[in-house]
Amino acid sequence: MEDTEKYPRQGLIMVVCAPSGTGKSTLISRLREEISNFGFSISYTTRAPRGQERDGREYHFVSRDKFIAMRSRGEFAEWAEVHGNFYGTAIKPIHDMLGEGKDILFDIDVQGALQLRKAFPNGVFVYLLPPSKVELERRLRGRGTDSEETIVKRMDNALGELKQAHEFDYWIVNDDLGVAFEQLKAVYYAGCTKPGLRPEMVADMINTWRDDV
Repeated sequence: MEDTEKYPRQGLIMVVCAPSGTGKSTLISRLREEISNFGFSISYTTRAPRGQERDGREYHFVSRDKFIAMRSRGEFAEWAEVHGNFYGTAIKPIHDMLGEGKDILFDIDVQGALQLRKAFPNGVFVYLLPPSKVELERRLRGRGTDSEETIVKRMDNALGELKQAHEFDYWIVNDDLGVAFEQLKAVYYAGCTKPGLRPEMVADMINTWRDDV
């Protein structure tokens, strides 16, 4: 306890990616419910608010010109264009939360994850895998919400993402939800022990050896 208080750790970035239909949303929701230390990063977007959405709550809604100017100044840790609109995660609020010891959990696509890895190489990057192609397609069809065209597109996207799974630190197969959750939680706790989150601790301990000489 004494070492923990003397060397409070910096926050951890945890990024979770998966093909649609793998069960990522369920696992992330359970992780948020069980672990209270996750901060929330509000993204920027150029699309218009929908329904009851409010600026600064669901998103920071900005003009296309402002977004492009922020991007040109390097203010985004990751950004993407989706259906003609820009979405991005600002770097400064992330650094602020990490400095306060808050962890940040990202549920984003592979493109965004690889951008975040460049900006925050000390993070933990997890890729959730379906048990098989057959099972993934069964789950997508079982939802009963997607057209045949959409299902084919999601399966094609899944194959494209799987080809980039080697860029991630951990692979978790979501065959049994309970097992997959315990593995995801274990990855989080392991990530909290990364040396980069308490960079001074060992150096200071080494100095105590020198002081005794």
